[in-house]
Amino acid sequence: MPQTRVFKTADMTAPHLQSVADALEKGAVAVLPTDTVYGIAAGAFCEEAIRQIYRIKERPADVPLQILTGSVQQARTVAEFSPAAEKLAAAYWPGALTAVLPPSAAGKPLARGFAGLGLRIPGNTFVLGLLAKMHMPLACTSANLHKQPVLTDEKTVLETFNGKVDFIFLGGTLSPVASSVVDLTGKKPVLLREAAVPRIALEKTMGLCFDSK
Repeated sequence: MPQTRVFKTADMTAPHLQSVADALEKGAVAVLPTDTVYGIAAGAFCEEAIRQIYRIKERPADVPLQILTGSVQQARTVAEFSPAAEKLAAAYWPGALTAVLPPSAAGKPLARGFAGLGLRIPGNTFVLGLLAKMHMPLACTSANLHKQPVLTDEKTVLETFNGKVDFIFLGGTLSPVASSVVDLTGKKPVLLREAAVPRIALEKTMGLCFDSK
């Protein structure tokens, strides 16, 4: 079991962020706050760290992880952007919208057999600062056991993950609202989850209506 190092996000300096970024690129696993809920993350190309996330969460291997990038430019290196994807990125990133896009040649390892990559630029200054120090995106998912409630407070995060991950970053109490998810891998966009960004706003941005489920 790892010896977990616990920090307050407000105490992290630029050198501290660089040290953590280096550790994540070498296979460390961290629990951190996002602009939605607490997440558990690792360097997106670190296969053993990804497997560790699945083990910690007791998550089935057929449930994909989300990819967090620090910029649209970085996102374009791992995924293919359609005009609709460009519109959504311009309107809602950084923020609580996940776009599922076809992986590029460089991004195919991150898709891990899935048809698309769930990409997002988080609107959390700590995570954005961390991503700015990294040479790869983060693979991330909600910091909770599979199918259990998401975690939004520091106490529960510590109780659940202390001793299981390399780092825990505490950033206060967060919102329980998840990101909205739009699948852009097919001929027509599909709204997989309506959450932080309303359906009507997404339809207006793209200039179309989603099919009713």
